[in-house]
Amino acid sequence: MANQDQLTPLLRQYQEIKNNHRDAILFFRMGDFYEMFFDDAVTASKILEIALTTRDKRNDNPIPMCGIPYHAVDSYLPKLIRSGHKVAICEQVEDPATAKGIVRREVVRIVSPGTILDGNLLDSRENNYIASIYFGDTSQHAAQGEVSPIVAGTGLAFVDISTGDFYIAELDHPSAIFTVISDEIARIAPKELIVPQGLDLPGFLSSSQLQTLCINTCPAEMFEINRASSVFNEHIKEKQPESSGIDPHSPAINAAGALLGYLSETQKTALGNINSVKVWRRGHYMTVDDQVQRTLELVRSSQTGQRKGTLFHLLDKTMTPMGGRLLRHWILNPLMDCDEITKRQDAIEEFRNNFTLRYKLRGLLSNIHDMERIISRITLKAANARDLVSLNQCLEIIPELKSLLSGCSIPFINNAVNMTDGVGELKKLISDSIADSPPLSITDGGIIRDGFNPELDRLREISREGKGWIARLEAKERQRTGIDTMKIRYNRVFGYYIEVTKTKLHNVPQDYIRKQTLAGAERFITPELKEYEETVLGADEKIKRLEQHLFEEIRETAARDVERIQRSARGIAGIDVIASFAEAAHSYHYVRPVINHGLTIKIRDGRHPVIEQMGLGERFVPNDIELDYEKNRLMILTGPNMAGKSTYMRQAAIIVLMAQTGSFVPASEARIGVVDRIFTRIGASDNLSEGRSTFMVEMEETADILRNATHRSLILLDEIGRGTSTFDGISIAWAAAEFINRRLKAKTLFATHYHELTELALTTEGIFNSHMAVREWNDEVIFLRKVMSGTADKSYGIQVARLAGIPAEVINRSKEVLANLEKEELDSAGMPKLAHSDKYKVENSTQTDIFNRPDDTHPVLTELREMDIMNMTPMQALSRLDELKKKIRS
Repeated sequence: MANQDQLTPLLRQYQEIKNNHRDAILFFRMGDFYEMFFDDAVTASKILEIALTTRDKRNDNPIPMCGIPYHAVDSYLPKLIRSGHKVAICEQVEDPATAKGIVRREVVRIVSPGTILDGNLLDSRENNYIASIYFGDTSQHAAQGEVSPIVAGTGLAFVDISTGDFYIAELDHPSAIFTVISDEIARIAPKELIVPQGLDLPGFLSSSQLQTLCINTCPAEMFEINRASSVFNEHIKEKQPESSGIDPHSPAINAAGALLGYLSETQKTALGNINSVKVWRRGHYMTVDDQVQRTLELVRSSQTGQRKGTLFHLLDKTMTPMGGRLLRHWILNPLMDCDEITKRQDAIEEFRNNFTLRYKLRGLLSNIHDMERIISRITLKAANARDLVSLNQCLEIIPELKSLLSGCSIPFINNAVNMTDGVGELKKLISDSIADSPPLSITDGGIIRDGFNPELDRLREISREGKGWIARLEAKERQRTGIDTMKIRYNRVFGYYIEVTKTKLHNVPQDYIRKQTLAGAERFITPELKEYEETVLGADEKIKRLEQHLFEEIRETAARDVERIQRSARGIAGIDVIASFAEAAHSYHYVRPVINHGLTIKIRDGRHPVIEQMGLGERFVPNDIELDYEKNRLMILTGPNMAGKSTYMRQAAIIVLMAQTGSFVPASEARIGVVDRIFTRIGASDNLSEGRSTFMVEMEETADILRNATHRSLILLDEIGRGTSTFDGISIAWAAAEFINRRLKAKTLFATHYHELTELALTTEGIFNSHMAVREWNDEVIFLRKVMSGTADKSYGIQVARLAGIPAEVINRSKEVLANLEKEELDSAGMPKLAHSDKYKVENSTQTDIFNRPDDTHPVLTELREMDIMNMTPMQALSRLDELKKKIRS
């Protein structure tokens, strides 16, 4: 920035405010514009695509400047927020007409990706969380010189300021704390994260998380336990951590207090909508990490990043924004408690079986607005009159909703209905006070109804009479002066004036006072006109100020009912999601699964819920699956590409996840033993920016599964070991399958093209073979999409290559090479048969064929005879033969 001595008083004021908000773009209010200067102007002009100009052009170093109209801020602000910037809104806090010197200005709010309140900037179907992380005791870190500190406990807090949803959690998993944190960040998907200064962010966040998160480092003292506890207890008065099972000295309190302190500083007002806290306990929910979200495409398409084509998009038949957000929450947080799942199922069945009730209910819900976000804006003093009108419409519907559901005896529905409250007193206040169609701005008048306030009615009468008086005065003056073209007009500079054309100036009476000369006319005032101007304009200004004051009082009264309205919104959201699940179950012919704490997954005629609705031109073929703890833990699934292995595995995982949300599932029958976590290792990916190849990423993902899966987990593995040599790959895949089956005992679907792995079923209890059925006809391959017992006889890779458009010459050569490989590896001359073809024949070789030697005491032959192949595993035999091959060649 420029030297203070070279700046005007206005720019000195700007710089003083900017110095306190260096990490934000400052919107500096000047009349009808928000102006930006210096580096802010350069940055904002590029993002907003507006003209960059300069101020003080007479100076050798003109100051960059740009601006936007204040009334258009909602169209510009999203661009800056989505680009990861914070914006400090600086308003004029005194009347320019009465200000002595420079108008006083203050930052009234800081808008960042995690603190957005405006519904136009938010996704109505998704929470907008801001999170905070605090590590506990890391004192051993320096002493032991480890890359990852040994953590006594880690605190996590996250809040959606637009709804008031506030959670805290203590993550106590020292051996894998950074993995746990990364998983939680993926699940919560916060838009902003605050951490103490000095924290090594790459230590616990993935590269993609670092790129997409707005991260703020805050002073360490904000996380200090005494300060954090004080802030936390000040906000959360009714539910202390002791009653929630959280130690008041838990690192979760450090994280929560720092987060609430940060929000108070940025919002510049009391956080009245954050009045209770929920304790998040990982063990109550199935863990759904970022990898599973992507692989199963739960809420974002892996191709487009959009909702279309996802499980959420398919099941989202909710009618309210609150219901949409809750549905997303349920999908990403499946339950582990069978009783809670059963309660949801009972409610879904009630609505599914009663079409008339469901139809009427969804009709009422369709007229309910986003109550959670409206009451938050009201509480944080960001709501306008239209927000109150929308809230009132919701309050009018609640009694109808309660009446419609009064006959239900299902506990979940009853509990949700009992949460709703029409708040009759507030409804009456809004109905009596706020106009039916108020303007957006609360400073322009037209908000309050006639008859609500006597003083306002009196001022309005003066204003209406005054304007009528002006019209009568114009008629009277025309008659008195004979100037029939005379006009009485108004502008903001001169107020009211009488305008007379120059051709009629000779008729102007002596009591007219000249005010302004124009090219073709003169403007005048009279003492009588000036006196009435002051009366009329004074009334208009008083009306606007009084209406704004009355509205703020009504808004403050509404804010006192924040808890009742939030509770009503949660009840309505629960009813909406249950009705949505019921509508999906009816529309898609889903069945109610049996949920228990057993270790068996049994699905009859299972279908992939999303793919079956895509209309891909062929009938979706249902398939069965049965996994248990004893004999059928791990399925080796073989079959060609495009046969449906990946779809089969994904649909099994999605059906389990759906069942644990309480939803009915796409099958004719399903029995699900609750799963604590789904693991997926499907598809090829790399991370070249961090120097990690596809195979390295594959191994890291596999290692994560082998470290963290339990006997209650469901594992999906596809093509483990394909990124390296064949022998290496088979060895890794074989050993991983054995480890999962014998050590973890997790239910596993293991798809592979390594047919050698099918021999595991012969040697290891708990492993069994299945394959995707395929038929050949005239060298054509037909995918039947059906899972059958046993192993596939071929991989059909060449046929798939032909379908993909590989040139015929390559296809034909591939068949020759395949035929050579299937005979044996070496020919009688010791040359690799891989190279044989009709065009390239091996004429002679100097390689000795040991099997034709008369000397039958050759040491290699002796070792071959002594090999006890029947008591070896296939991998042991392959390894031993490889050693002998090397001896032969040497």
